[in-house]
Amino acid sequence: MSTISVVGTGYVGLVTGACFADLGNRVVCIDVDERKIAMLQAGEIPIYEPGLEELVERNVRSQRLSFTTSYAEGLTGTDFVFVAVNTPSGHAGEADMTYARSAARSIAEHLDGPAIVVNKSTMPIGTGDWVVGVLSRYGRVRAPVVSNPEFLREGSAIVDFNHPDRVVLGSDDRQAAERVAQLYASLKAPILVTDLRTAEMIKYASNAFLATKISFINEMASICERMGADVKEVARGMGLDARIGAAFLDAGVGYGGSCFPKDVQALVHMASLSGCHPQLLRAVIEINRDARRSVMLKLRAAVGDLDERVIGILGLAFKPNTDDLREAPALEIIRLLQQEGARVKAYDPAAMEKAQALLPDVSFCQDPYATASGADALVVVTEWNEFKHLDLRQIQQLMARPILVDGRNLYDPSEMKALGFEYYGIGRAAQSGELLNAGRVNGV
Repeated sequence: MSTISVVGTGYVGLVTGACFADLGNRVVCIDVDERKIAMLQAGEIPIYEPGLEELVERNVRSQRLSFTTSYAEGLTGTDFVFVAVNTPSGHAGEADMTYARSAARSIAEHLDGPAIVVNKSTMPIGTGDWVVGVLSRYGRVRAPVVSNPEFLREGSAIVDFNHPDRVVLGSDDRQAAERVAQLYASLKAPILVTDLRTAEMIKYASNAFLATKISFINEMASICERMGADVKEVARGMGLDARIGAAFLDAGVGYGGSCFPKDVQALVHMASLSGCHPQLLRAVIEINRDARRSVMLKLRAAVGDLDERVIGILGLAFKPNTDDLREAPALEIIRLLQQEGARVKAYDPAAMEKAQALLPDVSFCQDPYATASGADALVVVTEWNEFKHLDLRQIQQLMARPILVDGRNLYDPSEMKALGFEYYGIGRAAQSGELLNAGRVNGV
């Protein structure tokens, strides 16, 4: 059993801490947010993640997991310090290292014995070297640094921790990297050990590639709409090729969340400052922005003037099985609708409480049927399983006008038409070039 300190109790920190505790380690999670720590100490989970509440409760009860706001308390006698603080986007797209700087300084000042500092957050290339300098400058004990980027998907983070495709470790101290590797030994995953900067780059390159796949299929969807092809079948045909694979080839309203948007922007920023010309990554960002705005094209063409029209939104979180609204496509779509005078109703199984603070002028509904009632159009933005099994005949009857924009291609176009819907998917063969051209005439 090792003693592990985890700095930060967001998605990555809380899941990492709870999962390491479940593997039999003693884990203390540290956070300067007193309200969040008070919630956790009271048995409340501040984020929605399937299985996390039970995991935390079990390990707190077994006295393997605890929470504190005190670095001095949380770092006492620790063997490993995992840094899992937020690194949001700055004004120019760079990673904002405010929280990371504060954490590194606090760790250096309070560490009371030999330990290994592990950068778990997504941090710019070169951060590991910088943390080594901070620890040497302000610390009293030796603390080698290891980069151990996370690859957890919100909505399946616990499964991803326990069944990783790979564990990446980067350090200039091979012995330190091997000690961190032992923490993961029971998971039987491939372990790749590199230098610090290579490990940091692996994380950025991985997220940038996945974002590129999403933007690629959305570009293909746009072409499919003009050429009369069906992007669902195109993606299926592509995905059967082992060199390509089917994952992340689902056309829709684009990617969002806490990782892809900020990581691609940060990589563009770093590359530009290094004298590179990351034009592919810039195109990925632009296509993703256009994917959200394509919903407006379809609504304008189908509904006409949106002023005082009632538009229902199904799904607010950036993806299913989370309540995370960071860079959620729904937020941008709703704001665009409101700018044109539309009245917006919305429903999400998990994210409405958080959304209420961000969207004060939206009417939040108790279920999809209340959202559809009286609506001039309905937009599916998040692919929750609940939306795949709706009574669509009832939805059609409740709407003022049975117009449905399927931003995730959940439904079959021919079945929707048979039910009486005016149906618009993303990149589906049933749509015409005239529809999109009509939207452009109106100013997009």
